[in-house]
Amino acid sequence: MLVLYDLAAVVILLIGVAHSWLGERYLLRRLARLDNLPRLYGGTAYTMTLLRFAWHITTLAWLGLAGVLVLLARPTFSPEQIGRVVGLCFLLQFAVSLWGSRGKHLSWLGFLLVAVLTLLASSL
Repeated sequence: MLVLYDLAAVVILLIGVAHSWLGERYLLRRLARLDNLPRLYGGTAYTMTLLRFAWHITTLAWLGLAGVLVLLARPTFSPEQIGRVVGLCFLLQFAVSLWGSRGKHLSWLGFLLVAVLTLLASSL
């Protein structure tokens, strides 16, 4: 019944694509048109950027979980492989956070730390 892990991973992938695409199309674009968003760093542009990168980081986290499920479906997976998937997922989240906030939102530090520690632990 290991194939059920693969099926669950496919469902997560579909949910993630729908989450990002539909969220952009039906939620984030409409939020961007509002005139009463909180003003961070002098305007609403940064607020929208934060909302956008937080929205898509959620999708990245789900895709990382889908990667773990794919590994669980393989009887020969190792803890190091799971660590690499988690580390790469956090590396992507680091990049999105750093780029999306232009370094102003300090979540990128935590994402980078988790990525480095996890990838190091997976290679030792």
